[in-house]
Amino acid sequence: MSAAARPYFDALYEASEDPYEVRRRWYEIRKREVLLAALPQARYRRAYEPGCGTGELTMVLSQRCDQVLSSDFSPHALEVARARAGTLPNVRLAQQTLPGDWPRDERDFDLIVLSELGYFLGREEMGRVAECCLRSLASDGTLVACDWRADFAQRSLPTQEVHAALAALGLPRLVFHEEDDFVLQVWARDGRSVAQREGIR
Repeated sequence: MSAAARPYFDALYEASEDPYEVRRRWYEIRKREVLLAALPQARYRRAYEPGCGTGELTMVLSQRCDQVLSSDFSPHALEVARARAGTLPNVRLAQQTLPGDWPRDERDFDLIVLSELGYFLGREEMGRVAECCLRSLASDGTLVACDWRADFAQRSLPTQEVHAALAALGLPRLVFHEEDDFVLQVWARDGRSVAQREGIR
């Protein structure tokens, strides 16, 4: 995350513990449900969610994952996330700035979720994050990207560039969901559909 973005986030979280209203807005609640429904596996062993913000997605991921590592570069956001999700026994929260603090020693995440993160990175940083995803993804792993499409002042990259960097990894794409507001894509090492995995077709 660019150091230039830190004052923006510090100001956001100093003004409100939920600046994006992710707890109450139907848009945010629905988006989380769409993301969860798009996951091809019912259960995951180890998930990594960088850019977790206040931890709302972390909490719902914890219901589908044995272990969740969530991180953010904002100490203010993490303070809220710890109050919300820090007591969950299968959740670990860490302060990390990407791509430098990517947990390279913790390989074999079978779920990596990049939600509303990539467009705050520079082009080179996003490329490095994509490479880290590929190196850290388990042999049966799933990679998810979900991002706001409209322009805004703090954006460093267009959403289409963020998703293009991840698509360039060459993983089979299982889900492409696009709305006026956001785009969600899911890639996986295992290119079979959910029906194929369950022997329906």
